[in-house]
Amino acid sequence: MINLTGGAVAAAPDRRELDLGVAVAVTDRGKRHAHNEDAMAVRVLESGVRVLVVCDGVSSSDQAGDASARAAATAADRLTAEVRRGLGVEAATVLAVGAAADAVAALGANGDRTPSCTIVCAVVTDSAVTVGSIGDSRAYWLTAEPSGGPARKLSTDDSVAAGLVQLGVDEDIAMSMPDAHTLTAWLGADAERIEPHVRTFVPDTPGAVLVCSDGLWNYFPAADTLAELALPQALTAPLATAHRLADLALTAGGSDNITVALAPFTVTARSYRS
Repeated sequence: MINLTGGAVAAAPDRRELDLGVAVAVTDRGKRHAHNEDAMAVRVLESGVRVLVVCDGVSSSDQAGDASARAAATAADRLTAEVRRGLGVEAATVLAVGAAADAVAALGANGDRTPSCTIVCAVVTDSAVTVGSIGDSRAYWLTAEPSGGPARKLSTDDSVAAGLVQLGVDEDIAMSMPDAHTLTAWLGADAERIEPHVRTFVPDTPGAVLVCSDGLWNYFPAADTLAELALPQALTAPLATAHRLADLALTAGGSDNITVALAPFTVTARSYRS
């Protein structure tokens, strides 16, 4: 039976999982960090709508793990509540990210070490995927169907590298900069503004929605590479696929906490907007 509000948590200290069947998540401490400061939340509504949230605590801040845990749980709960009462998904996403920001800000300010984190969330309905984000945790659309267009990144990074790319710098060069991963927006009491990037994508082929922290995408940033690694297994065995992606990140170096959330998408539609 699917638990409509949460999932079973594995007992292993370095890796945990949430398994709701049609929506799953896996988080791993990685090889180099003493603690896992990522957080994840998964919800499945009675209507079949899936909610995936991944937050990454900023390791240079105090209470980074608390910040990400509060943000993930708060955003998932608010999204679930707003969608249940019939609010539009994009509006619900904005409210959920705002609520998460308030929850993190409530931890207080502490100069350069103010508790902070990133957030990315996806609401998966039977016809569309709506993504909201602040920071550099990412959401991807993964597909292997030739007729459906390419796999693609759905979220927008808030980082020095992303800013350089917007100015016309080659992405590989931008990502090689020493401060490439420095955040330009985040959740925390010291955040200057909370303006989530919100985007709705309507797939026209089967595929999978992937939401992850940079512990995964640092090693596999390209959407087509992630699609090759995840598909077709992600369509029928998402939990096993999430574990496999986490394992691949560990094998590639495991230098950061790794969090992977997946939801298969099987209903097709015929339009796209952003």
